[in-house]
Order: sequence, then structure tokens, then C-alpha cells
Amino acid sequence: MGKKQKFFNRELSWIEFNARVLDEAADKSVPLLERLKFLTIVTSNFDEFFMIRVAGLRHTAEKDPDWRDSSGLTARQQLERISERVHELTHIQNHVLNKEIFPALEKHGLTYVPAKKYSLEQKEYTERLFRQEIFPLLTPRRTNDNGQFPYITNLRLHAAFLLQPLLPENELPELLKPVKEPLAIVQIPTSIPRVIWLPSTADEKQFTLVDDIISLYGTQLFPGYSITEKLLFKVTCDADFAVDEETKSDFIQAMEEALSKRESARAVRLVCNDESKRIQAILKEKLALSDSDIYPTSGIVDISTLTDVTTVEGFQKLKNPQWKNCLSVAFPENQPLWATLRQKDVMLHVPYEAYDPVVRLLNDAASDPSVLAIKMTLYRTSGDSPIVRALEKAAQNGKQVTAFVELKARFDEKRNISWAAELEQAGAIVVYGIQNLKVHAKMLLIVRREQDGIQRYVHMSTGNYNDKTARLYSDISLFTTNVQIANDATLFFNMISGYSAIQTMKNLYMAPINLKSRLLSLIEREIQTSTPESPGLIIAKMNSLAHEEIIEALYRASCSNVRVLLNVRGICMLVPGVKKQSENISVVSIVDRYLEHSRMFYFQNAGAEELYLSSADWMPRNLDRRVELMFPVVQQDIFSALKDELLTYFRDNTKAHYLESTGTWVRRKPVTGEDEVRAQEFLYNEYRKKADALSKKIPREFIVRR
Repeated sequence: MGKKQKFFNRELSWIEFNARVLDEAADKSVPLLERLKFLTIVTSNFDEFFMIRVAGLRHTAEKDPDWRDSSGLTARQQLERISERVHELTHIQNHVLNKEIFPALEKHGLTYVPAKKYSLEQKEYTERLFRQEIFPLLTPRRTNDNGQFPYITNLRLHAAFLLQPLLPENELPELLKPVKEPLAIVQIPTSIPRVIWLPSTADEKQFTLVDDIISLYGTQLFPGYSITEKLLFKVTCDADFAVDEETKSDFIQAMEEALSKRESARAVRLVCNDESKRIQAILKEKLALSDSDIYPTSGIVDISTLTDVTTVEGFQKLKNPQWKNCLSVAFPENQPLWATLRQKDVMLHVPYEAYDPVVRLLNDAASDPSVLAIKMTLYRTSGDSPIVRALEKAAQNGKQVTAFVELKARFDEKRNISWAAELEQAGAIVVYGIQNLKVHAKMLLIVRREQDGIQRYVHMSTGNYNDKTARLYSDISLFTTNVQIANDATLFFNMISGYSAIQTMKNLYMAPINLKSRLLSLIEREIQTSTPESPGLIIAKMNSLAHEEIIEALYRASCSNVRVLLNVRGICMLVPGVKKQSENISVVSIVDRYLEHSRMFYFQNAGAEELYLSSADWMPRNLDRRVELMFPVVQQDIFSALKDELLTYFRDNTKAHYLESTGTWVRRKPVTGEDEVRAQEFLYNEYRKKADALSKKIPREFIVRR
């Protein structure tokens, strides 16, 4: 009998999450343009995965070839399995796009037209467009000067052309003398839309891609040459760079140096169409890639840029029915937020409820003469953020504004540097994170002078202060004036802003100080209070589960007859359903129209139930290497609502996949006689009912704190 497997491999587990996203794209019950959107997400997800995770594995394979992860795989073995599985998924992705979605869209009057299928009118239109608007932007680059190969910009689409001189060699100028392999590379500009809408009839919309046009008319870039072969390609480069925080006194300069390295990093993957094996071979050699690093497609190279097609107007029937987020029933429009929050705690669940109260709270604070100070953590926010604008306004109005800006938020570094500078110019105090730790906690503290003295208003969230993602990500936040939590919030900001010694907070738990130890003690308490007559119960929802100490504790809980229900959207290294290890643990993943992003943790505690919200997943980076927060839900109505929501995810039989002990994820379907349950749709309807009840002025019960 073989040894029990204790941990799934982290990277392969993440790939299976992307496979579940791809499964939504392949699901014929999903509207066509939503299926296309899922395909674009698959591509974007893989881009980041290769830039960070695969690049990191390549470093490990070179530096420490004998290293093995907790699943027993070396870095090289992981790279081999990743390549095998991603090639398989790429093939499925292209089949779904070319053989299912495009033909079905065409039947509905929305048609992709590749260059080889242009009509005479479309040829005239695209050639005129090429000459007038595209040609002036292009810069063909030789690849053989002094043996140097031009740098290929990360994730930018390129066209490559093998050339043949039209004149005899003895008639060519010296500069144009043929070299061994006359290959030219053209970067496809991002300053024009990639999706080009073609002249079409009233009842039909046709589109092509700018890369199709450049590929077709590329000969015009090379007078005196013919094109013998051509290839469209995209290179993914290594972006796994850490910031040198130890030796650099200027943190922003250190961050900018790291970003510069990212711009000139080595290639880790080549995605290309299948038009030219010769050009593939040249690129493979010049970019120092192996066959397993090349991912040929049967058509469109960068599916992610089809996002513009998913938002085309006039095809609403090919999209999801509109779910309009409702205004929170807890915030009457005719009552100041301060008055509402003095009465009770308020929960906000986006995107079912609109994000407006968070923005409104900050805007009110910015202009309210009674507000003295605002302190806030900022990890990721939108491009033209109303959050940042409100903080600037508050600072300009003389409020003491302190923003804790995390510059190490990967791929948002430049944006964060930019608006952090704007905040400083407006007069805000900007604290640039903590050395060697990312500040990932989400907290807002507003200090206001009122008739009975100083009052503090606290907002804590599972998600970022980003008004854009609040329309797409499912996150939960809590507004409170609870004095004990306000005291803890004050201590938290003091600890992360300067030289304050680590202080004990009574209600909040902070990583990397005591959040992990608190979770372990909560799991251990469940073990101790569990009996055969009254088994313990843990229900947890998160994005990823990869912390081995936590997983081992959950195994011990399972062996002590504690029932463990896990809702894990992405990575799950825990192996469920193994006898005498995890037979009382089940794992479900929900992939639907909203990205599940909230973290909720419930512990039965022999009837004295506890429930927490958190910014942290159960991963080493969150619990050991980041500043995170976990906070309790203490008000009875909010507690009951969140517990019910948690259980709803385990009733889903439409968008739920369950993890088997083999590592396979199986989509759950309704059994005979069972009603269909779709968790997100159920929650949407519940919040809509509450909003409708308020609009009809149905009396609401008086709420007391739990």
C-alpha cells in the first residue's frame, strides 16, 4: 500500500483553477460572450503565472536542482508537468474558441474575419486603414546586426517576417546585402485598438484584428523584398524580481530599479501561431527556449485582447442577464452616515451591493469640518480612483491624512508610485509599506469630534479599496464604531507607521504576529471540544490554501471527528477524503460571473460560535510574510447572515466543483429531484429582495449587537 499523499503541488493546483475557468468557457449553458470572456481570463491568468511562478521555478531548477517541494517534486519535474498540462489546456482553449464560440457567434451575426477571408470591400478598407493609420506607427527591426537580437517586449504582440531580396545580390546596396537568415520583427502597436470593426450590414457585425492586417500587408514595410514566411508571436518574460530593501536607502528608487529589470528580463514562454516552423526555430534559439516552452495556437495568438468583443453593444442576448447592484439597505440616503454607524455595525457585500457607501464615507469625511484625521491602507486601487481623490481633498481641507501605500503590489507598482506622489503633493502623510513585508491589510480609520467627545469610525474589508474591482469581485466589509475594535485599529496604524513596539490587540489579529497562531488555536479548540455526540465544525472560505501548518492542523481536526467544509477558489494543497487523514474534509470551488474574493472563517466552538473576516488567505506569504488582518463579526444579524451565506456555497450544484483525493476537480450537478442552486444567483436575489423591501418601506426589525 502506497504512502498517503499529504500535499498537492501548489503550481499544478493553480493550473487546475485555470482549468475550471476554462470549463466555464466550454459550458454551453453560459451565454456566448460570457464564454469568450472566460477564455480571455484564462489567457491573462496564464500570462501572470508564467511571469512569476514558472520564472521562479526556472531560477530554482538552476540554483538548486535537488530541491523538492512538499509534494515531492523537483523544480524541473514541476516545469515538465506544467508544460504538459498547459499545452493540453491551450489546445482545449483554441478548440473552444475556433470550433465552438466563433461559429456560434457567426450564427448570431457577430463574425471574426481573418485576413484570408476578407471580401474585396474589406481588403480595400483594411489596406487603406493600414496605409493611413497603422503603417506610420510601425518600426521594422533587423535581427542580424552585429549578432544582436532585438529585445522582445514582455507580453507585446509581434509579427516576424522572413525576407527574400527581389534584386540579385550584386545589385543590392551594402546595407541590404542578404544575411544568413534575413528576419525582421515588427512590434504591433498598442496605441490603436486591436479589434478592428469592418464595414458590415445593419444586421451583422464583423471584426478582424490589427495583427491580421499587419500580417497581410507586411510586404509594404520591406520595399525590395518579398516575404517568404511570417509568424505572429508573444513572449512572456521573467517578472519574478524582488525589491532590494536591505541596501537601498531610497525605496522608490529600489522599486524603479526592480521594474527596469522586469522590462529587460529573459523569456520563459513563446506563444505563436503555426504559420512558420522556421521562424519558430529561430526565435527558440535566440530566446534560449526549449520545445516545451513554445505554445503554438491554431489562430489567434493573444486571446486576452478579445475583451473588446465581449463588451460590444447590440448583443445583450449573448451576455448574462444584468445583475444591477443595489444600494445598501443599511444606509438611508436621507440620514448622515455618522448617525447610521453610531447605532449599529453595518456589513457591505459587493458587488451584490453597490460600493457607494465606502466612497461616500470618505467624501463626507473630506468635507466635514468635524473630521480631524483619516488613516487608510492602500494596496491596489483603480486608475482614476475616487478613493485617492477623496483623500487628496481631505488633506487639502486640513485633515490629518495618513495613507499606507504598498508599492510592492505586483504589476501595480508604477500606478501606486504615481498616486502616492499626488497624495504627498496634496499634503497627506504617505508611508511606503514596511521593509520586507507587504501591507495587504484593508483598513480605514476616521477620527471625528462630536458632541460627546472623539468618535472613531472603522472600516475593514476582505478586498481592496478599488471601486472598479468592487463591481467584479465578491468581497465583504464591515463598518463599525465598536470602541474595542477602534482601539485596536489605532494600535494597528501606530505599529505599521513607525517604531511602535508590537502591542497586543484584543479583537483584531495581525499577520505576521499572531494571526496564524490564532487560527491554529481556533482549530485546536475545535478538536478539544469535539465529541462523537456533538462533532466540531469548521467552515472556511478563501482564495487559496497552501500553508502546511494549517493543513496539518485541519488533518488533525478531521481525525478528531471535526467536520471541515472548505470553499477554496484557487490553489488547494490539502488532499481531502483520505482515510485516517482527511476523511471528514470536503473542498468546493465556485467559478461564476463574479470572482470569489472574500475570506470568511467559522468555528462552531461547542455552540459558542465565532466567525471572522480577513484580508488573508491561508498561505505562507499571507500568514508569514505580509501584514494582514482578521477581525470578528460580533453583531447578531450580520453573524447569522454571513453564516447562511457560507453554507450557501456548499449547496451550489451548478457552478461548484468538488476536489477529489486524486487531485481531480469534478463539477457538481443536480441529482434527480434536486432543485438547481447557484450560489451567486441566490445571493443576488436575496440582496435584491432586501432592497425591494426597503423601497416599499417595509419596517425593519431593531438590531442589537451580538
